[in-house]
Amino acid sequence: MGGSVELYTAAGCEFSEAAREDLEWRGVEFVEYDVENDPEARERMLGITGGNRTVPVIVEEGKPARIGWMGRGCAV
Repeated sequence: MGGSVELYTAAGCEFSEAAREDLEWRGVEFVEYDVENDPEARERMLGITGGNRTVPVIVEEGKPARIGWMGRGCAV
């Protein structure tokens, strides 16, 4: 697969966990950022989402950012 995948998550968010497990199960290489403990990642995520504070956010090169998991997410 070309390009890298970024996963923005928050600890304790079941939807973040589900997104991570799905990427791992599919063998997708990704970098995970915990937006609660990484202020720079949080700012980057807010820029990507236009200020939406819902995690998880999945950013894959060449595709629109996906906010939430299966239509659900956690507010941060």
